[in-house]
Amino acid sequence: MLGIALVFRSFGRLVGRLVADPTSRGLGILAIGLITGGALFYRNFEDLSWIDSFYFTIVTLTTVGYGDIAPETYPGKVFTMLYLLIGVGVLVSFVTITARLMVEVREERVEARRERRSRRHDR
Repeated sequence: MLGIALVFRSFGRLVGRLVADPTSRGLGILAIGLITGGALFYRNFEDLSWIDSFYFTIVTLTTVGYGDIAPETYPGKVFTMLYLLIGVGVLVSFVTITARLMVEVREERVEARRERRSRRHDR
């Protein structure tokens, strides 16, 4: 139970850092906008359901590309090419910043633990 509480606390700290950092906040908003915009496009131009639109968007931006859904219209194909060029860079940048902040939160937690042990040992 304590382990789960630590995970949630660390996650909360990470989210706080992401929101406080202007670069990560901007990239996060841009990533959410790209995912939403892509889903809207595929919903309207490729006639996919909402769930398929979001699924295809995520699979495309993460470059997994299962191949079970593919654009069939010319506008869909052109959009997907441009979408990949822009979206992959934004998503990779956001994931990189998130990973860096995760490492910082972890290092702070380890340092705080060391300080607590040191204070107990000094008593």
